[in-house]
Amino acid sequence: MPVPETPPARLLDGPTPKHAQLREILRGLAQDQLAPGTPVPSERELATRYGVSRLTVREAISQLVTEGLLTRVRGKGTFTAKPRVDAQLHLASFTEDIRRRGMTPTTELLDHGELVPPTATASALGLETGQTAYWLFRLRRADGTPMAVERGWYHPREVPGLLRNDLTRSLYGLLAREYGVQLDHGRQTVWADAADPVTARLLGVKPGSPVLVFRRISTAAGAPVEDMTSWYRGDLYQVTMQLDRGLPDPGPHPQQGGTR
Repeated sequence: MPVPETPPARLLDGPTPKHAQLREILRGLAQDQLAPGTPVPSERELATRYGVSRLTVREAISQLVTEGLLTRVRGKGTFTAKPRVDAQLHLASFTEDIRRRGMTPTTELLDHGELVPPTATASALGLETGQTAYWLFRLRRADGTPMAVERGWYHPREVPGLLRNDLTRSLYGLLAREYGVQLDHGRQTVWADAADPVTARLLGVKPGSPVLVFRRISTAAGAPVEDMTSWYRGDLYQVTMQLDRGLPDPGPHPQQGGTR
């Protein structure tokens, strides 16, 4: 499919730098004319068309790459990016969150078992030394695109026989329906990381690609139920938070490092 011509706009001398003018022209092209994954005109072509240097073009494109509107692929060029899923932090399942955005969630169960968890998880779930917990390793997709890798631990007292259920559907829905467990409180830590080879392969990205990592410890009526760590693609996911002035809750928070 041919790439549409960029609008025949003239870059003006004045207080607005030419790279900023070109950036807005390209923004309109990416948002209104091109589908995700479509190549944009080359730096050389844009420089010729608008009578500016390639350095000016490169600066305009770089700003849109930083915003997540365009993406560069080494050896191939610059393309319009897939829109990122915008997560507003609250206690909800991946399935609920993706469906609310009009997308179709799917889950692949990669592994599961009843194992002795790491010390940090045993402490978070209130388990005795050597006591086992249920462990789930799942890949989550939205409209067929890999979005997240999840490794979660669950307290067997709260969800006995969990592994006998269909674990490819909404887990929070399962907990509510089969066990009467409504997760009503959670503490979550978020940090940036680089995808290890296993995570990268599952997410369909190169090793070392940026990922957002979420570790959430969730409770129901005060009882710890879940210790979940999720690795989300950094190119398809972003987090929006509402901030209010005030003192933070002094309670303990999950430690960075995640559980596998």
